[in-house]
Amino acid sequence: MTETSSDLDAALLRLTKAVGSLEVSVERRIHADRSLNDLQQDLQRLGEDRSRLANDLDKVEARANRLESANKDVSRRLVSAMETIRNVLDAHGG
Repeated sequence: MTETSSDLDAALLRLTKAVGSLEVSVERRIHADRSLNDLQQDLQRLGEDRSRLANDLDKVEARANRLESANKDVSRRLVSAMETIRNVLDAHGG
């Protein structure tokens, strides 16, 4: 009977170790799944941020183009006004 009891104790010990190993494996898997989910969420947020930044950049570039166009127009008008003033001064002996 001692031999059977000893065999049973050994089997129980092996089962306990196996269950412990399984628990550790399950915990690792849960942690890995959480990490993967976190990475997927981070990737989604980065994609959303990239889209928002690209949209903002497009708006800023459009505004910069409008400002550049306005700047050129104002520059042309100033040159024209200065030429007109010079012509008026020259015509009146100035």
